[in-house]
Amino acid sequence: MLHNPRIFVMSSALLFYLLFLFYATTLIAHTKMSKIFTPTNQIRLTNVAVVRMKKGGKRFEIACYKNKVVSWRNKVETDLDEVLQARTVFTNVSKGQVAKKEDLLASFGTEDQNVICQEILAKGELQVSEKERHVQQDSMLKEIATMVSDKCVNPETKRPYPVTMIEKAMKDIHFSVKPNRNCKQQTLEVIKMLKTQMPIERAHMRLKITASKEGRKLKEKLVKLCTSIESEEWEDSTLIMVCLIDPGNFREIDDLVRSETRGQGHMDLLNLKEVTEGEETVE
Repeated sequence: MLHNPRIFVMSSALLFYLLFLFYATTLIAHTKMSKIFTPTNQIRLTNVAVVRMKKGGKRFEIACYKNKVVSWRNKVETDLDEVLQARTVFTNVSKGQVAKKEDLLASFGTEDQNVICQEILAKGELQVSEKERHVQQDSMLKEIATMVSDKCVNPETKRPYPVTMIEKAMKDIHFSVKPNRNCKQQTLEVIKMLKTQMPIERAHMRLKITASKEGRKLKEKLVKLCTSIESEEWEDSTLIMVCLIDPGNFREIDDLVRSETRGQGHMDLLNLKEVTEGEETVE
């Protein structure tokens, strides 16, 4: 019977149709099953920085934008939406598993996702690769060393230390950068540690500035760079001013006096005004 060409063609067509029907039915069933078994408590996110915190015996995570966590902790970034990819607390960000409300309430005493996200952001541990961790630590170390150099002086020479010298001293005392604390807090800690190893003081410089040319224009610009002005006198058109400055502004003020007065002004370092422990802050 199969030798009949017409019957053979009809049989082949029927077989093809049955195979197509079977494949289509299987595909539809698979799609429905996928929809049925997709967990409803999963959120998929990509290109994230994860901050993790363990509390109440459970692990909680939040998904953040890369490089924004440190900015938030240093108070550079203040908009929470610029830091968080989602105002949601997870048990596992990579798997998209959202934390249960009862677990949040038991561990944090609240179900408020905003409050919990901010606590994890402040106290949690930023999860980064080993390479990223080294880059971040080196960057923070340099930033802290720069702040120490800007805010401190060698009391023997009355001059700021170079940043490179501060960096070397920090490594010599085995200072360990804490990624979950901002640089300003760690700067004060470094200064106290360095005092045991080298002559260094958190201080202001007291300067006497004399400008026989462009004195009024110069004064307007100096006010923005001075911590305070102790005295101001005018002899004819010559400005004589005594002021306190942060050591980090010394070079900028020196350049300003030279350029504004076209070499007709000069600056004298009178002494240092030390800052006591109670007053010690980093602006």
